[in-house]
Amino acid sequence: MGFLDNSGDIILDAVLTDTGRHRLARGDGSFRIAKFALGDDEINYQLYDKNNASGSAYYDLSILQTPVLEAFTNNTSLMKSKLISIPRTNLLYLPVVRLNTKVSTTAPYSALNSHLVLVDNSTELDYTDTTLQGILLGENPGNGSNFIRADQGLDTTEIPASFPLDADLVETQYIVEMDNRLGQIYAPTGAGLAKVSFIDDDQIASYYFTLNTDTAYVKPTPNALQTDASAAGNQISGPRGTILQLKIKASIDLNSSTFLFTQLGDTYNVNLGAGPADYYYIDSTIRISGATTGYRIDIPVRFLKKQ
Repeated sequence: MGFLDNSGDIILDAVLTDTGRHRLARGDGSFRIAKFALGDDEINYQLYDKNNASGSAYYDLSILQTPVLEAFTNNTSLMKSKLISIPRTNLLYLPVVRLNTKVSTTAPYSALNSHLVLVDNSTELDYTDTTLQGILLGENPGNGSNFIRADQGLDTTEIPASFPLDADLVETQYIVEMDNRLGQIYAPTGAGLAKVSFIDDDQIASYYFTLNTDTAYVKPTPNALQTDASAAGNQISGPRGTILQLKIKASIDLNSSTFLFTQLGDTYNVNLGAGPADYYYIDSTIRISGATTGYRIDIPVRFLKKQ
């Protein structure tokens, strides 16, 4: 991996992802490039210099000459900031996705700013301090009241939350990615495991959740003028779109073995209510991306197993 010299003409450097290469290698004629994405991960827009003494042609020169990374095939490591096309010119704010930290059942564990997933029954039995936030039951997710929630909308106080969010800014589909070796997405309503859409060669599982279809996971956010209690705890300050909510079920590998913990993790001392104790842990993330707006957040999670 290296940087491309972008000091002269603009360079287009494109490669297939590992998945694309795999499908091309089939050689059965089924490979078709139907979609592509553009990103600006390396670009610092603060380099735009409207006071450049050489004139307007040089305002964005530093941006255009910023070195960019060579294209590489690992889809989990690139395109973190995807570009979107919005034909409207009257937008002062763009929608975002925020992790909800205001509701006690969705707030992360404060000491780590992360959600803790207890991977087996023995570890769950140590969880007796119900005042702790951000604790997810990984073996019996249907029994726990805590879950992960992300709120979407315009996070600004300049526009009252009572105003409805324009339909074209409402996120109607989310893509959730997580390490399939560590766990699976589980419905917050206790309805069971979510269906995996795709698992790539790095063991990253992708899930697609759609408004009005996957109602256990995606639903409209109540308006601030409504009496629904969840409105008062919304993470978005302005007009609100949808919310995504989910739980995590620990994988059988984490539940029944310490192998991945010794290979990928370490030990951690914490008091879940039964007294301070040492636990194996693995730190990971749950990635949530909006399919409409392209906005992406990474939510840290820590998998715990009692020693």
